[in-house]
Amino acid sequence: MTATTDREIVVSRVIDAPRELVFEAFTAVRHLSRWWGPAGFTTTTRSFEFRVGGVWDFVMHGPDQDFQEWITWTEITPPERIALVHGESRDDPHAFTSVLTFSAEGGATRLELRTVFPTKALRDEAVEKYHAVEGGEQTLSNLAAYVESEER
Repeated sequence: MTATTDREIVVSRVIDAPRELVFEAFTAVRHLSRWWGPAGFTTTTRSFEFRVGGVWDFVMHGPDQDFQEWITWTEITPPERIALVHGESRDDPHAFTSVLTFSAEGGATRLELRTVFPTKALRDEAVEKYHAVEGGEQTLSNLAAYVESEER
């Protein structure tokens, strides 16, 4: 057990596509806008720059609510790893960190998304109020469907 276990959410999935393609799906808005978010959500990007220190400023449109979102990339190691900070804005005190790892498994990719919240209470709120685990699983499912269809 790590020091952050009570503040973490970990979601993973094996995607039937090469890891370079899965990684590439995170590199450009033309990809992200086609799969990002849970089932029933769409995304509108205000700005996007995929580089360390770059920002993705966007709105996730849910069935009954819009969510202002902001991500800054803190590490990009193609095609193995992406680390980021995610919140509602640059100065969001409740922002969380996420690390995505892309591992080749034959011709497929195991993608693990590990998110650490500043406090256990914020993690619990994300799980209970915003259904973060189900949303993460749905987002990875959308990604899988996207890259698997691109591969064909």
